[in-house]
Amino acid sequence: MLHLRVIAPSEQSSAVVELLAADPGVTHLVVLPGAARQPAGDYVTCDVVRESADGVLSRLQELGVEAHGAIAADDVELTLSEAADRAAEEAPGHGEDAVVWDEIAAKTGEQTVLTGTFLALIVMATMIAGIGVLLEQPILIVGAMVVGPEFGPLAALCVALLRRQPRVVGRSVQALTVGFVVAMAATVLSTWALTAVGLVGRDMLLAERPMTDFIWRPDALSWVVGLLAGVAGMLSLTSKKSGSLVGVLISVTTVPAAANVAVASAYGVWHEAAGSALQLVINLAAIVLAGLLTLVVQLCWWRHVARRAAHAVPRQRADQRPGPVTASRRPRRDGG
Repeated sequence: MLHLRVIAPSEQSSAVVELLAADPGVTHLVVLPGAARQPAGDYVTCDVVRESADGVLSRLQELGVEAHGAIAADDVELTLSEAADRAAEEAPGHGEDAVVWDEIAAKTGEQTVLTGTFLALIVMATMIAGIGVLLEQPILIVGAMVVGPEFGPLAALCVALLRRQPRVVGRSVQALTVGFVVAMAATVLSTWALTAVGLVGRDMLLAERPMTDFIWRPDALSWVVGLLAGVAGMLSLTSKKSGSLVGVLISVTTVPAAANVAVASAYGVWHEAAGSALQLVINLAAIVLAGLLTLVVQLCWWRHVARRAAHAVPRQRADQRPGPVTASRRPRRDGG
């Protein structure tokens, strides 16, 4: 459930209140006339179940509330209310599957900015993975995947492609491109430095590495893993599941490949560097394609749910027309 806070200009307040009161997924509606000062207007709050939230937010924006007022939403962790339970029952669909598009766009849009923190995390992740590749240590590679931050821009890219936002697409591509280039360059330098002090060597890269050779030998399964990672990552984002854990799955197909490109390039093993680069490109493309298709399926599904709910309302109202009261129609309090 989401808690909405709306500042509605006086001339729009009645339309906003009517809109909220008419939606079966809205409850706990409170109106404080003239309470807002900046911007000025009426202060309206309510709770809305997640399966109705996207439609409510869209209709509020159609009224133009955000132009002269404001709309804010927060997650409600706990609600003890029969009214809230009724709202969840009457709203179409299930909250676990609900997609709030404005929430997703805001969350992913913040992760497209090329910040120093993003660069530091992806550099550290790639350097750790590079050491793990040389030492044939999956534990280090898993640790690198935990640190890797590339899931944010990848998710933002999928959302921006669906919503046709070229500026966000550009920022996402820039963050990913610059991030991986800087990370691989830093890993090349760190590999040379570690080699110079005798901690690692070219022979470690050329040795048999059965546990990590999948990183630079792309095949059909690379595409499958990338697709599965993209679907899982996008579902974790839209359903508010543990995105950090799914981010590890995303990184299994990206950070290790980027690290192997850097390490192989540092030692001049170009065939392995090329294989790792191809692995990286395949996986990134698969993740974006799968994430985009997942969003399209969710969008189509919720449009179908909304249409079914709209058709069900007239039938429900017809069924609720008053009729003659008989003994069989009276509710019983004993549960019989």
